[in-house]
Amino acid sequence: MNDYRIGDISKQLGLTADTLRYYEKIGLLQNIHRTASGIRIYNDKNISRLKFIQRAQKMNFTLAEIKDLLQMREDPQHARAEVRELSHRKLAEIEIHLQDLTTLRNELTLLVNLCTGSENGCPIIEGIEEGVKKTNKRPRSKLSR
Repeated sequence: MNDYRIGDISKQLGLTADTLRYYEKIGLLQNIHRTASGIRIYNDKNISRLKFIQRAQKMNFTLAEIKDLLQMREDPQHARAEVRELSHRKLAEIEIHLQDLTTLRNELTLLVNLCTGSENGCPIIEGIEEGVKKTNKRPRSKLSR
């Protein structure tokens, strides 16, 4: 098993020293060995765990969810239903996000096309302004009508 210092991990995985310290502080990394002078020494198991964290973040899991996944990782057969449920919820969130992004892309495409054909004014600014006005409007209650 190899030993790595915090700078080695930073270079290898693209994580800052502050991030590594934070992961340790919140319990994502545990049992990090230290030298007599307090220097953190990481091993291959820690690297594997960090790669797992990075991959889970790319899948849009929060750090709290990743902490749960790491616990489930220790006994995957017994945690299978929990992992499936957590992943199902994450997939549903991503589907909603994709719908929002598709709507945004369509709106921006329309505004760019309008801008190309516009002789005066700026349809992009006007379109964004329209969106701001719509989001600032609050529904009136029945009492104020």
